Amino acid sequence: MPLETETVMRQLAPADLDDINAVIEAAVMSWDKAERVRRLALVSCQYGTQDFDHLTFFAATRKAGGVVGVVSWEVADTASLPEPLRALSIHGLYVHPGMHGRGVGTRLFEQAVAVARRDGFDGLLVRAMRDAQGFFARQGMRALPVVDPARDYPHRFWLDLGDEGQR
Repeated sequence: MPLETETVMRQLAPADLDDINAVIEAAVMSWDKAERVRRLALVSCQYGTQDFDHLTFFAATRKAGGVVGVVSWEVADTASLPEPLRALSIHGLYVHPGMHGRGVGTRLFEQAVAVARRDGFDGLLVRAMRDAQGFFARQGMRALPVVDPARDYPHRFWLDLGDEGQR
């Protein structure tokens, strides 16, 4: 069944925190890492109610119920950007392992792009895990060079929303 008929996109609220963290736990525990590394990473990846003060959360939700993917973003710190621009920064994008390869991550990414465009941002920034670089490259993002190793995250990606050829 096509993804569009199975899922709907919706903004999340603090009441959805258990669903958000359940998707993150399933995603993190499926990573190709040692179990100890996954357990330690899980603690830093899951969210609390205070995160709703500065992050926006959207989910891909099955029409029959249940969150299957989550994306969160915030206004990017200008020091992280390739130029002094206004951008959204994707904080996290997680898809339940049972939904991998079905377009859920792409739809979540497209939701962030749509909001960034609607709100007049110049671009979208992602600090990706090494294993996620291919996904963000397939979304049309370009890798940013590490200019200052003490400051720059090694796997940063940028989508210029002013480029006509992008998305």
